[in-house]
Formats: sequence, C-alpha cells, structure tokens
Amino acid sequence: MNKGIVSRIETIISHLELTVSAFADEIGVQRSSLSHLLNGRNKPSLDFVMKLVDTYPQVDLYWLLKGEGDFPKTPEDRQIKIDVSGSHEKKKGIPAIKQRFDKEKDLDTKEPYKIVLFYPDGTFKTFNTKKD
Repeated sequence: MNKGIVSRIETIISHLELTVSAFADEIGVQRSSLSHLLNGRNKPSLDFVMKLVDTYPQVDLYWLLKGEGDFPKTPEDRQIKIDVSGSHEKKKGIPAIKQRFDKEKDLDTKEPYKIVLFYPDGTFKTFNTKKD
C-alpha cells in the first residue's frame, strides 16, 4: 500500500499518545498484524479500517483512505449534501430519486426496487421502493 495510509495511521497513534501495542488492543486487531502493516509487509484490510474508524470517531474515513480532509475531524466534516433529484427543489427520499429515474429515457420501463446510500464513515441506508 502506498506510504500515505500508513503515515496517517502513525499520525493517529501519535495523536492518541498510544503505543502500537495499545492501539492494536484498542481497535481489536493482533499486535503482529499492526506491526506488519506499519512495516509495509501487509496492506490494511477493510476490516482493519472499519475497526479503526468505529473505535475512533474523530478519524474521518475519507481522510484515512485518501488523505483529504482533516484529522481530527470536526462535526461539520460529517455533513454531506447530495442533490439526487436533479433539481434544486426541496424533495427528499425515494420520491425524488424515483422522479429522476422516471425522467430518464432508457429507464421508462424500469423501476428501482432498492436504493442503497453509502456514507464516508462506512455506514449505509437501504430504501426499498416496493412494498411486499
């Protein structure tokens, strides 16, 4: 893996004023796994990354992965605004998304049955558009 994510993990450990062993124990990974990661032998797994951001909410997932943003993050960093309706009208949820699909020429016979929104912190929300 590029040195970037490793250096950001080292930054987190330093910021928290923890030893590598204590950090591994707190996020619930084997000490040897963290040592191999920091020495460049292994790459961080998705499980490792998610344990880290779940244990330390001040670590922004996007900053950890891409190096963009701030550490530690502020509450304002958590707010993401996405206009899925294709307009600036104030519409929320599935009706706005469905309306956009209805406008698409190639999709006039198709209707979404599930919509999944993924958030930078690794969480997601699922919306079922059809009632069973």
